[in-house]
Amino acid sequence: MVPGAAGDHRSGSANPRQEGPADLRLVPPALAAWASAALALDAPPRLVVGAVVVCVVVAGALLVTWTACGRAPSGTRGRPGRWRDGAWGRVSVAGVLLCAGAAAASAGLHGADLHRGPVPGLAGEYATVTAELEVTSDPRRTRPRVTGDRPVPPAVVLDADVVRVMETDGTTTETRTPVLVVVRHEEKEEGHDTGAGAGGPHGAQGAGGERAEVSGAGQRRDSPWLGLLPSTRLLVRADLAPPLPDSGGIAAVLRVTGDRVPRVIGKPSRAQRFAGELRGGLREATDGLPADARALLPGLVIGDTSRVPPELEQAFRATDLTHLLAVSGTNLTIVLALLIGPPGTAHRAERRGLAPRLGIPLRATALLGGGLTLGFVLVCRPEPSVVRAAACGLVVLLAIATGRRRSLIPALAAVVLVLVLYDPWLSRSYGFLLSVLATGALLTLAPRWSAGLRRRGVPGRLAEALAAAAAAQAVCAPVVAVLAARVSLVAVPCNLLAEFAVAPATVLGFAALAVAPVAMPVAKVLAWGASWPTGWIAGIARTGAALPGNGVDWPGSWRGALLLAAVTVVLVFVGRRLVRHPWLCAACALLLLVVIVQPPPLTRVIAGWPPPRWRLVMCDVGQGDATVLAAGPGAGVVVDAGPDPMLVDRCLRSLGVTRVPLVLLTHFHADHVAGLPGVLRGRSVGAIQTTGLGEPPGQAAFVRAQAAARGVPVTRAVAGEHRRTGELDWRVLWPASHPAPEPEGPNGASVTLLVRTRGLTLLLLGDLEPPAQRALLRSPEGAGLPRVDVLKVAHHGSAYQDPELLRRAGPRLALISCGADNSYGHPAPRTVAALRGMGAMVLRTDEDGAVAVIGGRSDGGADGGSRETAGGAAGGAGGGGEAELGVVTRRP
Repeated sequence: MVPGAAGDHRSGSANPRQEGPADLRLVPPALAAWASAALALDAPPRLVVGAVVVCVVVAGALLVTWTACGRAPSGTRGRPGRWRDGAWGRVSVAGVLLCAGAAAASAGLHGADLHRGPVPGLAGEYATVTAELEVTSDPRRTRPRVTGDRPVPPAVVLDADVVRVMETDGTTTETRTPVLVVVRHEEKEEGHDTGAGAGGPHGAQGAGGERAEVSGAGQRRDSPWLGLLPSTRLLVRADLAPPLPDSGGIAAVLRVTGDRVPRVIGKPSRAQRFAGELRGGLREATDGLPADARALLPGLVIGDTSRVPPELEQAFRATDLTHLLAVSGTNLTIVLALLIGPPGTAHRAERRGLAPRLGIPLRATALLGGGLTLGFVLVCRPEPSVVRAAACGLVVLLAIATGRRRSLIPALAAVVLVLVLYDPWLSRSYGFLLSVLATGALLTLAPRWSAGLRRRGVPGRLAEALAAAAAAQAVCAPVVAVLAARVSLVAVPCNLLAEFAVAPATVLGFAALAVAPVAMPVAKVLAWGASWPTGWIAGIARTGAALPGNGVDWPGSWRGALLLAAVTVVLVFVGRRLVRHPWLCAACALLLLVVIVQPPPLTRVIAGWPPPRWRLVMCDVGQGDATVLAAGPGAGVVVDAGPDPMLVDRCLRSLGVTRVPLVLLTHFHADHVAGLPGVLRGRSVGAIQTTGLGEPPGQAAFVRAQAAARGVPVTRAVAGEHRRTGELDWRVLWPASHPAPEPEGPNGASVTLLVRTRGLTLLLLGDLEPPAQRALLRSPEGAGLPRVDVLKVAHHGSAYQDPELLRRAGPRLALISCGADNSYGHPAPRTVAALRGMGAMVLRTDEDGAVAVIGGRSDGGADGGSRETAGGAAGGAGGGGEAELGVVTRRP
């Protein structure tokens, strides 16, 4: 029997409940070092030096006093007394002060690096320089985003140290200054594809997005910057700029235009080349897998998220699964657990795992585990985040190797102390804070909660998984709320469901990584096996993110974090009593499920949403447009898709729309088409109809790629076209075909619809601007434009509206879709005033949320919700035979 096994101790050394109180002596020094490092990074040098001197002097005085106490008469040393307790208290305080002083000194030196040398001054002057760089991170693409009507193209960014800088006057200075290199590309479209969306045949990203491996027709060339490895030396000519105030750790931003190819003057180290080959082999092994597995598997194994599309990344964020996409100690722990065995058995004679099956002794197993850890750091890059993950993984490995948790709190504290001294910038890293909190929760709360669940009849493995997910969520949720201003309600179930797939995906992924350099066919088979659990994880993230009640908004501040922490404590206190009443627990779980899923039949009764017999819903999708026209039970015609796939998908789910006879995209600006993947996801779509002007070309190609990937035909809207589905009837008014005036950009070519449904008349103007609006009134289709009940105001209510068109339309209700705090000033006050001056009720999504139009012939109105009437016609037909018209709003 190995010493320390269960048989050597009456209680069993693996029993965390009987090991005595946790050893917390290293916790105060670690916390003191953390706090002093965070404060000293940008403190004045004199203040830092003074603080270090004070810490050293006071600590020295305390140690001198302790030494004097230690020379007390020998006859009194063995007796516990106040002098001895006080002496040890002095030692503890001295240790805290010394750790705080050391962290402050380290932080002061690291902070001084940001001001040393000529680079910071040149950045303040926005100078153009020639610089020699040493790459210190893997290049990565920024995530594309929609700003206004266009997507912001992704840039390539990487961390580097400037080792030599040459100014325009010929002055050359050697230095060592950390900078962020930003490479902006001039987007050049080839073929038809510059932004193939996520879910396309090759898993490309959303509108305007890009991934590095688009293949097939219309491939966009990869940036040569993406192939650089850490430790590579470059010579570049670039523009310097000051960093943002919250971008700690860098002294300047080095901006490089995309046409400047990196000039390599020094090859990367052998270790980095070997790691690069392994990473490239894993990426090659995943080629040909389904889009989600192909994107996620490198992220799960080595933290390579370059293939993850923005909408999938957003789904992981909404479900609090983003820790799976980062290099985590979990990755290392899974592999080491496979080698050593489950917790509590690694130190015993009857230990399990691959090592004892292969006859490897315990000490050799420990050495092999250390080698795997070094390999993990090498492949995933020895950056601070990877070192942090390896350290936290080793802390958990200590639990596996010893089966004891009492010694893990000081081990975690030691890890924090060493890492903060090594890299003081970690003290301000949210990722570092979340890692420490999650690891601490797994070591302290999770065992107790798991034991409590087992005592109440929950199976062991399920109790451990549930306790781990709940403990990590309870501790980390306040910090996540500060970052996201939102609390996920699906985090625990999603993490619980994903946990069972993480281990097989990670193990098979690492196996593919190791085998790829010598046997690529075998690596592809292993990657194919890993694609199944990886696809399961992606499906959980997408499903959880699409649920209408997946989260609640929360104050994004530290005051909000404290409030959430208090709420969590109350919930834990109440939950401990609820678990004694199974039926009450089941009722609470059912209530939470209803809040998250929000089934339309039930929410219609409780919240009045969606209202009965709704005719039109303007979805709240931020700064963009997405409108749904009722086309029968579970069916809706979608006019524009907004800028965000998740938001439009959530809107359609809340309405219970599963069948879309037609998606009509008024024009190709990103704030109208980037959300198309969300409309197509999980729904039967009959056709996509667009304007005839294919501009911007990248967005037009994106729409075609999305349609082709799902086999949906794309047609062109023609003025005079008349279509009908169910009680919905519409006619295309614009753009005119023959003679066709030259449109002034994509907005001028917006498809304009006149819609009739159950006696209501609606005019949807897209983003038409005044020249096109006037041309519409002169066209044959617009000449007989009737007064309408509802007007979707053009271009998010901008100031550019034709007064004659507004007067001719004479709407009773005007709807404006715009984002809160948008930078364009939409809607314009004068446009809102003009509409109200005509007697129209004006509703806007930035203030009122989603808007549902109800009414028409034989419509009794809505029950519940925020119900208002337009034009005084709520009780019946208004003057002149107007149909009943009402609205229900759903505020964000």
